[in-house]
Amino acid sequence: MAKPAVQERKERTVEQVSAQRIASLDDEPPLKRKGVEESLATPRTSRSGIPGSSLFRKQFFPNTSSTQWNDWHWQLFHRITTGEQLLRFLEPTESEHQALQRSDWQFPFSVTPYYLSLINLQDPEDPLRKTVIPHIAESIVSDGEALDPLGEDHTSPVPGIVHRYPDRALFLATSFCSVYCRYCTRSRLVGGHTEALEEHWDRALDYLASHTEIRDVIISGGDPLTLSDERLEKLLARFRQMKHIQMLRIGTKVPFVLPQRVTPALVKVLKSYRPLYINIHATHPHELSEEGRQACNRLSDAGIVLGSQTVLLKGVNDSVEVMTDLFHSLLKVRVRPYYLFQCDPIVGSAHFRTTIEDGKAIMDGLRGHTSGLAIPYYVVDTPGGGGKVPVLPDYEVSHDAKGFCLRNYEGKRFMYPDAKPEA
Repeated sequence: MAKPAVQERKERTVEQVSAQRIASLDDEPPLKRKGVEESLATPRTSRSGIPGSSLFRKQFFPNTSSTQWNDWHWQLFHRITTGEQLLRFLEPTESEHQALQRSDWQFPFSVTPYYLSLINLQDPEDPLRKTVIPHIAESIVSDGEALDPLGEDHTSPVPGIVHRYPDRALFLATSFCSVYCRYCTRSRLVGGHTEALEEHWDRALDYLASHTEIRDVIISGGDPLTLSDERLEKLLARFRQMKHIQMLRIGTKVPFVLPQRVTPALVKVLKSYRPLYINIHATHPHELSEEGRQACNRLSDAGIVLGSQTVLLKGVNDSVEVMTDLFHSLLKVRVRPYYLFQCDPIVGSAHFRTTIEDGKAIMDGLRGHTSGLAIPYYVVDTPGGGGKVPVLPDYEVSHDAKGFCLRNYEGKRFMYPDAKPEA
């Protein structure tokens, strides 16, 4: 069957860009060979075996200046997207190698050099490595999994819009991310599988303009902060013309995977459209590097309200200790923990998913042991499009006509009088 013209044109463009990119990487070291293998095998490290950004650059991109490294365009242009390129930096495990060799892979692989610098390249169990390097377990389809587990396609009246709640709508601005998280709930839409979502902007914006009951719009994707300053400002200006839209929110992972993108020019654009709320996808404390912290502080200093969204992932962040460290670190840079999501049952995600009881135990270990500001809502985004449902540990022991027996964080029980007043 012949491919649609749009898809064929897109694939041809990707191939051309890829060829140009590979031909231009004269600042990357050669693949391992005798004489250089020893120099690359043991990187200098700065924290728990994890190379710092500067050390990583000097080792793997010795001819790249600090100015180039800190240019977000450079980071995007030098993304690692194939197994062959990845071999420059680490030795894949057998499970990773099998996944990288698949030609029919549903979901593409991409990681910025900066984000790779946050990973302990010698440790197959590194938490960030698990989230971005493909694993053969992704090919296993388990019961209850789906390409669109949240039923977004069923609540999409026009391309680029998800309208599930009465007064809120999701605007999918782009299908591109700088780094592809392996557990992404929208893997069916991102990474070049479909037409660029920007092609649907006009129709999606017309829908929002005609539905005056919508007061809150979440701009997501893909990652909307990978758009150019000009495109982003054009989009925000269109929203501001709709007087019924009172709130604009942006969902992004850019401050932690591509902090170089948070430039003074970008901050100036965003600052012009306050009040603006940005929810940052935060996964693990190791993402809170100096660059990541600076990006958050630049946004906060501009008067933008920051929150975080975290996905609970087995073997990555599924402990009270890691979550406490993450949420405390976020608060230090004025990011309020907002949502902790149970991992969506996307196809091939069973190796990432904890049980809900595990999630409740983590929340139980946070409540009372740290400040309320450091405790997000633990929610399940219900399969089939039912929306977010909060899940809480069992604090209510029992109740009767006289009142409630409640359990506190220490396990002690207390009675609260809740009897109805006599007539």
